[in-house]
Amino acid sequence: MNLRSYRAFAFHAAVLLGVPLAFAPLPARAQSSSSSSSQSEGVPVSLPPPVYVQETTPSLVNPAGPTISLISSEPVFIVTSALNACGYNEGLDQSAPVRKQVRQEMDQALAASADARARRDALCLYITQHRMTGTDRDISQYISLALYLTPPPHMELTANLERMPPDATQVVGVLPLLKAFSTAVDLPGIWLTVHDIYDQIAEQLHDPLTQMIVSTDLYLKMPAQTSMGRHFIVVVEPMLSPSMVNARIYGSDYVVVVSPANGKVPMSDVRDTYLHYVIDPLLLTATDDIKGVDPVLKVIQDAPLAYRYRASSVALTIECLIKAIEARTMDTGVPVYTIPPGVNRSQMPRYEHQLRLYQKKVAAARKAAVAHDMAQGFVLTQYFYDQLIAFEKGPASLESTIGEMVYSMDVDEQVHRAKQIQFDKESDEEEVLQRSQPRKLTGLDLAEARLAGGDVADARTMAEQVLADPASTPAAIAQRARAYFILARVELLSGHPQVAIADFQRTLATSKQNRLLAWSHIYLGRLLDLECNRPAALAEYKEAMTERDWQQDTRLAAERGLKAPFTVNGHSCSENASDDSPEPAAVKPGAQVSGHNPAQTPQ
Repeated sequence: MNLRSYRAFAFHAAVLLGVPLAFAPLPARAQSSSSSSSQSEGVPVSLPPPVYVQETTPSLVNPAGPTISLISSEPVFIVTSALNACGYNEGLDQSAPVRKQVRQEMDQALAASADARARRDALCLYITQHRMTGTDRDISQYISLALYLTPPPHMELTANLERMPPDATQVVGVLPLLKAFSTAVDLPGIWLTVHDIYDQIAEQLHDPLTQMIVSTDLYLKMPAQTSMGRHFIVVVEPMLSPSMVNARIYGSDYVVVVSPANGKVPMSDVRDTYLHYVIDPLLLTATDDIKGVDPVLKVIQDAPLAYRYRASSVALTIECLIKAIEARTMDTGVPVYTIPPGVNRSQMPRYEHQLRLYQKKVAAARKAAVAHDMAQGFVLTQYFYDQLIAFEKGPASLESTIGEMVYSMDVDEQVHRAKQIQFDKESDEEEVLQRSQPRKLTGLDLAEARLAGGDVADARTMAEQVLADPASTPAAIAQRARAYFILARVELLSGHPQVAIADFQRTLATSKQNRLLAWSHIYLGRLLDLECNRPAALAEYKEAMTERDWQQDTRLAAERGLKAPFTVNGHSCSENASDDSPEPAAVKPGAQVSGHNPAQTPQ
């Protein structure tokens, strides 16, 4: 490839990759620049701060939609129906009739087609091979994936893998098998036949859900949450076991997937998530005040709590407050007793005695719940329970009083109380709610982030460190292939297209990952287009299509390359640029170019 203008090509490369324009000398491949990131002439150089990535909000969250909603989801239906076809039978006898109806329609399609049975077997083999725990967590990872899918026929991911929850990315390889099975048994057609039933189920759940939300808001003395930008979404999916509730937090959005039985769902679990939706933002903004609770954490290290509660006073405080609210408002199971109207005054002492007995039974049930939570390690529950008794008697909302509750806590007293508790040996409850956490990036993930941020030198150093590893395991070879892919883009930005081409070719020779292979072909096709070698560019785009990455950004990039040559601001070939050409204007990261959206550069 004979690129005639260094400046013009560097301009093209910067826009092609969607990262800041940068010029850097080409180091010899054998000379690692890693020393510059550690010590220079005996002076320590601090490393950049760690990079974190936050998961993208699921596709079913409509930013302009209602704050609180009860919906169904076709992608969730497709995924859960496929699980049913592969032996997911939990709770089948207690499920809504529509679950058996869908299974029967799938069975009919399978009986009529050997191809459909073959596609089912391939799908079920994948699911069997990715069964890790034998619990609801195996199903949960597929629900997590379903929340990030577009509806049929494409069923593509709506976020890059590095911005999805880790459990979803563990099973992303099921997508081509899922799509093939869905087409073979016509799950989109089955969805059309049962969609009305889903709407009827949602209608049945509407009033109980509304009543739960209203009663919770009344207890907290807070108006319904109507602020834009935060959403509480309940997804109805009767293809799941009625005993299963899958709740997740994505930033400020809360999603609960539930399955009904006899027109009801485990409303206490849904309410727990709603309480988090209301209370989390109140306490997450008061982290400085809550840090005073840190001494309590030292006392609960032997409690059977999830690590985040033992490591974070904020998480512990939020959970203890919510458990205290649930204890104060729980259905104790004690039959409600009220003094009947028109009772003769002489008989009143007897009725008042019955009322006191009832109140004692209710109080005992609530205190037992608090004691249980304390023994599990939620040692601030008793404190908040006592505070709520006083809160119930006043007019102020929880939002107005929560700061005082936390600030006025006698931490030493709570530490002393916690030391007196004999903690349970094991946790006796499965957590329903899962919070999507930012993940610390390391290795080549961090190199990708540095490259996206324009830090070419750091990205080069990290990739070359991987190439220096002589290990020959499959994992090491896969890492080297990815390192070549990163270096190829580094060389483009550094003005060394020939080296970049060689690294893209090394990626093609060593990688077995469809995404890296497809994007290497796409980048080579774009470089060939800039050289006016359209026939060779078309061959690269066609190769990208055959790799079947199954992601929308890859397909769109390859299709655009096949339809029209890659262009930069109207310039189609670098041969139109000469050394005397005026230097192009600076390119801003994220600039739009014909045939390419820089935000979709693969990671």
